[in-house]
Amino acid sequence: MGQPKFEIFKGKDEAFYFHLKAGNGEVILASQGYTAKASCQNGISSVATNSKDEANFEKKVAKDGRFYFVLHAANKQIIGNSQMYTTSSARDHGIHSVHDNATQAVIEDLTKE
Repeated sequence: MGQPKFEIFKGKDEAFYFHLKAGNGEVILASQGYTAKASCQNGISSVATNSKDEANFEKKVAKDGRFYFVLHAANKQIIGNSQMYTTSSARDHGIHSVHDNATQAVIEDLTKE
């Protein structure tokens, strides 16, 4: 299994985004779009800091009944969203995965800028 990592990339809208990937390559957290790469990098630092406290994770249920979570910063701003899960226990496992992986993840910049 590989090492957890944050991947910085540019979307079709030219905004910067990051994914947090677990060691198995699965995306466990996705960011909002940022206009500047430096802001995206700050978002990654915020994930590493705020994922340490389980109170910053908001557990949610989508309209279609699937489960997901949102990671908030101390100021309650959304840092990232999870994928959709079919069970609440899978969502809870995703939260623990972000908690466990964010602080040891390397950063890989795919933008080449």
